[in-house]
Amino acid sequence: MLGLPSRRGESISTMNIQFAFGKDGLLVHLPEGPRYDVVESRSASALPDANAALDAALDAPIGCRPLYELALGKKTAAISVCDITRPAPNRVTLPPLLKRLHAAGIPVEGVTILIATGLHRGATPEEIDSILGSEIASTYRVINHDAKVASAQRALGSTRRGTPVYIDERFMAADLHITLGFIEQHLMLGFSGGRKLIAPGLAGQETIKVIHSPRFMREPMATEGSIEQNPLHEELLEIARMARHDFLLDVTLTQSREISGVFAGEPVAAHVAGVDFLRGTSLEKLTGLADVVITSAAGHPLDLTFYQLIKGVTAAQHIVKTGGRILVLGECTEGIGSPEFKQKLREYRGSESYLASLLNVPVEVDQWQLEKLALTSQHNEILFYAPGAAASELGSLGESTFATVDEAVAAALDGLPEGSRVALVPEGPYVFARVVV
Repeated sequence: MLGLPSRRGESISTMNIQFAFGKDGLLVHLPEGPRYDVVESRSASALPDANAALDAALDAPIGCRPLYELALGKKTAAISVCDITRPAPNRVTLPPLLKRLHAAGIPVEGVTILIATGLHRGATPEEIDSILGSEIASTYRVINHDAKVASAQRALGSTRRGTPVYIDERFMAADLHITLGFIEQHLMLGFSGGRKLIAPGLAGQETIKVIHSPRFMREPMATEGSIEQNPLHEELLEIARMARHDFLLDVTLTQSREISGVFAGEPVAAHVAGVDFLRGTSLEKLTGLADVVITSAAGHPLDLTFYQLIKGVTAAQHIVKTGGRILVLGECTEGIGSPEFKQKLREYRGSESYLASLLNVPVEVDQWQLEKLALTSQHNEILFYAPGAAASELGSLGESTFATVDEAVAAALDGLPEGSRVALVPEGPYVFARVVV
């Protein structure tokens, strides 16, 4: 990340601290008075030889035959990869995977790499080079998924809960279906990776709307760090099975985005192994809830839009007292987000009215991110420093945004009694933290 100084567990009275913010970070000055606790990400150490670990995982995967054997006799393969908003190390993980596909007889022209955009915008040519590396980007067929083009999706029926399933036809047409990602906490799914690279990553708009409807968004277990009894996780596993998810390659990352673990194989078993590893190595244990949390949206590329800042809010809700404040810092160089999200924000007039407006009406694109914010706003006061997002575009949230970071910090700390507990989370949603008694 940003090469932050390690202050884990430190409590101090005044300080300057660097937060992840855009590409360069943001130095924040904190005045005397509160007790400041720095909450940093934990992780396993970087693997001494990531390439050797990838080779071993692909050749002795979890719960299935080696990738080479799975690819034998196949003519085509489709690989789903994260879009620009995720720091997946595809330049490292893709080459050994592609090597095995070709060794098994699948030619270069038989491989399709799909950017799993969900309903995000498509990646630009420059971003595709960044996501894949210029050599792979120029050699292979690379396609941006577009959820809004109905003719580009294949209908696969419905899940047991009734979700209509539409998945990118280019993915479904391949003989072998592979996902390539990384595992971190996720605001709805518990953890990213695995099944998320199929739905919502490669799903059609009608599928995405249903899995992001109030039915799932308001489930208490559809939150960060939750897999067990998470109905959204279960729904996406079923969708992935319907899409014949054949093989998964996920990694975990250190604070500096080096590979700390490699998990490959049968998609459900390999993902469970990765989640278990992350939980065992990355949980930051706190002794109590904070009165205020000052956090980030994890910097570039995650804080490109205001839409993504909400992940900083929802991750912070687990470590702040009911009635406490959350201040999120994000650069927002691309502004608000999608046109649909922009419209929703302009019309936003508070959590109660917004949540009520979503009931018993058709789901609209990107309503869910604001729904998650509204749910958190029922319990906490939310403040923003987001210089790339104009206050005039944020509806009533514009009243909770500030022109400078100093003003935002002052508002977050306003009225706190001496010695109040303020949690500082420089890396935002990349930090998996919980209070453990």
